[in-house]
Amino acid sequence: MTPSALAVVVPAHDEERRISACLRSLRVAAAHVAPLPVLIVVAADACTDATASLAAREGARVVETRCRNVGAARAAGIDHALERRAAAGPDVWLAMTDADSTVPAAWLAHQIAWARRGYDAVLGTIRLAPDTAGPLLVARHDAEYFRTRRLGKSGRAWEHPHVHGANLGVSAAAYRRVGGFAPLPTGEDRDLAARLFATGHRIARTDRHPVRTSARLHGRAPGGLADLLAHLHPGAPDPPAAPDSARAGFLPLSRP
Repeated sequence: MTPSALAVVVPAHDEERRISACLRSLRVAAAHVAPLPVLIVVAADACTDATASLAAREGARVVETRCRNVGAARAAGIDHALERRAAAGPDVWLAMTDADSTVPAAWLAHQIAWARRGYDAVLGTIRLAPDTAGPLLVARHDAEYFRTRRLGKSGRAWEHPHVHGANLGVSAAAYRRVGGFAPLPTGEDRDLAARLFATGHRIARTDRHPVRTSARLHGRAPGGLADLLAHLHPGAPDPPAAPDSARAGFLPLSRP
């Protein structure tokens, strides 16, 4: 697939402190794929702060919802993006990130390269933003996060098991074939990836160009990264095993 246009969708609930940095990083990433058109859509979900107005000021299209549900918000943002990109034909690439995250400059170019190689979806990785996490929390998180990565110089890229709505891309055709995002309050990213996986779509798992995401301890989605980080925080007891939320984003590396 050679994308004719791109759309980036960002769900946001009361993210006035972080949305501007997110959108500025997306504008830089969009400049790296010029002249391909890039539409940035913010799904401002049940916001009670200035998220929507700040997003509009940064040049994003804003869809306001009252779902209080990240899966439904992502779906609403994508529906709007596909309506706006209808004239571009079927070859639209959809990229997803989160409002508390910033993407690297080559993020979109990297996803497009996978699409041109015939992949239907790209699952990327994250790093904790260094200005939001202390070194001990980063070390505890990374010990769990990288446990499947081979040590040494194996010559093979790490085909990681993670799924993050903060670093995900999918062709519009594949997204529609599997029914899009389900209205789930958490785990909507893994649910979509699992359906793509089960139906034989080609999925790239890449650790290149990770997204920097906030290490906040009180998140927007139950059972998500914030819950894991609260568990791993130096002020918390040191348990023998991470909670289920640590593995909630995993996707099998091979088919049964």
